[in-house]
Amino acid sequence: MTRTTRATLALQQAGVSFTVHSYEYDPNAERIGLQAAEAMGADPSCVLKTLMVLVDNKPACVILPSDQEVNLKKLASALGGKAA
Repeated sequence: MTRTTRATLALQQAGVSFTVHSYEYDPNAERIGLQAAEAMGADPSCVLKTLMVLVDNKPACVILPSDQEVNLKKLASALGGKAA
């Protein structure tokens, strides 16, 4: 698996220092963010996950701790939309 992603490229271009952590990915895990935190021995609240959503058919990206969930109705409202 490649260690370079759009996110790591953006961080490099912005001069942000970061470290890539690898783990054995289980695509069948019920909650992938929690699986990643456990595999790395990290507190789930310190491991972030990203969710791509559509709010009124417009794309949005949500970044939150892996042990949290998003209320889509509240998300839509917070972004000035009606549905997510």
